[in-house]
Amino acid sequence: MGLKEIINEDLKTALKNGEKLRLETIRSIRALILEFEKNGSGKELDEATEIAILTGAAKKRSESIEQFRNAGRNELADKEEAELAIIRNYLPKQLSRDEIIAEIKKISVETGSKEFPKIMPLAAKSLKGRADGKTVKELVEDYIKNN
Repeated sequence: MGLKEIINEDLKTALKNGEKLRLETIRSIRALILEFEKNGSGKELDEATEIAILTGAAKKRSESIEQFRNAGRNELADKEEAELAIIRNYLPKQLSRDEIIAEIKKISVETGSKEFPKIMPLAAKSLKGRADGKTVKELVEDYIKNN
């Protein structure tokens, strides 16, 4: 079952159970899917596109959380965190820092390089959807600096 079908089923369940925040979040994901389908590009909604849509939604929530916390708006940050948790349920399991570092080391060994421009693109591609890009970048920089 694809993301679209899962979202539609979860939308019905959230509506029946009266889960307001979950319903709101699922509707926002559904809107992103519909927007993609109607953009006229003619592209199919494949797994990579689904992950990209969800990752974009998660990134938006993460940035909002940071901004709300900096502004002292903790109630809004809490709401965004709850939405982020719901979105993460649809994403592939996120890797731990140790798993990301192991992948970076593997890429470094395979390429025979310890240079950022050679490791980062491969790490980003390999870890796409399974790790936050910002975290990957930081860990690649740390790996290069310490090795």
